[in-house]
Amino acid sequence: MTRFRYKALNSAGELAEGEIEAASEQAAVAQLRESGHLPISFVESARDAAAAAQGGLFSRYRRLSHKQLVIFTRELARLIGAGVSLDRSLSILATVSDHAVERDLITRLIEDIRSGGTFADAIRAQGAPFGRLYINMVKAGEEGGALTVVLERLAEYLEKSREFRANIGAALIYPAILLVVSLLSLILLLTLVVPQFQRMFAEAGAALPLPTQIVIAVADWLQAYWWTLLLAALLLLLTIPKLLTRPGVKLRWDAFVLSLAGVGPLVRKIEVARFCRTLATLLSNGVVLLTALAIVKETLGNLALAGSVERIASSLKGGGTFSGPMLEDGVFPKLACHMVRVGEETGSLDQMLLDVADIYDKEVSQSLKKLLNLLEP
Repeated sequence: MTRFRYKALNSAGELAEGEIEAASEQAAVAQLRESGHLPISFVESARDAAAAAQGGLFSRYRRLSHKQLVIFTRELARLIGAGVSLDRSLSILATVSDHAVERDLITRLIEDIRSGGTFADAIRAQGAPFGRLYINMVKAGEEGGALTVVLERLAEYLEKSREFRANIGAALIYPAILLVVSLLSLILLLTLVVPQFQRMFAEAGAALPLPTQIVIAVADWLQAYWWTLLLAALLLLLTIPKLLTRPGVKLRWDAFVLSLAGVGPLVRKIEVARFCRTLATLLSNGVVLLTALAIVKETLGNLALAGSVERIASSLKGGGTFSGPMLEDGVFPKLACHMVRVGEETGSLDQMLLDVADIYDKEVSQSLKKLLNLLEP
């Protein structure tokens, strides 16, 4: 059993705090609801001190994290779904928040709403951490009278996106460590070990084979001019990011990455999964297709794929189909193109896009596992 510290509203609408033991957070929610409470937030008691420290002096200099945004969205959906007004829901969240940054942000949202603005206008005025995706979905939810549903879907989307990025990051940690250790081992070998063998061969007067001569020459150069290698690496780190800010250079680089064996298909699947899930989330919440495509294009990190999305939008404006430009460009995987075509023809584009995203999310996870298996000793 786990002990949770909770914050909830009682039957009188008053804020209540306390601790509860349950097998999981879901079980704790069920127990509180049975007792007539509306759960707002849960924190494992063992993590209380850490949570409090996070909201301390230095928290005011940090932005709202992705995880905090997910929690804020989910808790707001829970309160509004229980019939609490938007204004009061935000006031409750500001009261129970342990994070100074979040409290300040929610306070500004409340002020904007009380001044007569909509929730979408309020979050648009704040900028970060709310992107165009978040703002447009909230706007569609307010206009359609389905803000609770939209917030729940937003929280689910943000959570899946966070988990996906975390999984990729975790999977790449081992290869990164392996690469660094390999480079350091190679440098130590060339600068410390090879010179010892060079002296041994010189004393023996033996003729060295060509490969050995090349290795010794590289070791000599590295010992004498190691600083040039360090300088070159530093220059690359400084110049490459600046070059990639130029659209033309970035487009050629992104197209080159997609063409690489092994890496290209993996990057393509990651970007396509993100594109399909984001677009499906927008469409299922009432955002029109052309507006949704403009938003999704900004979420793509690869300009080659973003260019294809722009051509899809141009085709739709001219009365064309969604799937036509996808097939013609050859940037999107064929499976994704044909599934989108089926969704377009059957009127279930948003669901088909979600299916495509799920397929490529799984394929990316499998590809990363295979890569790790190959790299393991």
